[in-house]
Amino acid sequence: MTRLLPLILLAAAAGIFFGYVSPQYEGPIAAAKSTIAADNQALAAAAAYTAKENQLAAARDQIAPDDLARLTALLPTSVNNVQAILDLDNLAVRSGFPLAAINVVSGGSAGTVQGITEDQSVGSVDLSISGSGSYAVFRTFLAGVERSVRLLDVRTLSITSADSGIYSYSMTLRLYWLKS
Repeated sequence: MTRLLPLILLAAAAGIFFGYVSPQYEGPIAAAKSTIAADNQALAAAAAYTAKENQLAAARDQIAPDDLARLTALLPTSVNNVQAILDLDNLAVRSGFPLAAINVVSGGSAGTVQGITEDQSVGSVDLSISGSGSYAVFRTFLAGVERSVRLLDVRTLSITSADSGIYSYSMTLRLYWLKS
C-alpha cells in the first residue's frame, strides 16, 4: 500500500490539473490575459496620440497670432454664406461694379475640382454672381476677388457684349472651408 499511495496521489494531482486547473487557465484566465493585452495596446496608442497632439499643439502655439488669424480667414472651419455675400457685395461697391444678383448655387465637393483629390475634410459652396459694367471696372472687381482673404475659385465666367461699352457678366465662384 505504501507503493500505491504515491501513484494514487500522482493520479489525483493529474486529475485535478487536467480537470480543474487547466480549463480555468485556458478559459477565463486566457480571456482576461487577452483583454489585458488589448487594453495595453489601446493605452500605448492613446499615449502616442497624446504625444502627437501635444507636439502639434506646441507647433500651433509657435505660429504668430496674426498669421493664425489670417489662416483662419483663408480657410475657416465653417462657411458663413451671408458674410461671404456681404463681402463680395462690398468688394463690388468699392470696385464700382454693381451686382445684379448673388445666389447660392449648390454645395460642391472638393473632389470635383481639377487637381484636388476627393477629401471629406474640405467643404465647398458655389455662388452665382451677375452684374454689368465696363471692362475696366470688372477687372478691378476680379483683382479684388483675386486678393480676397477667402479661399475661392472662379469656376465659370460668361460675358455678354453691348454696343454701349457696358458688358453683362455672369460668373460662378466656389468658396472652401474646413469641415470639423
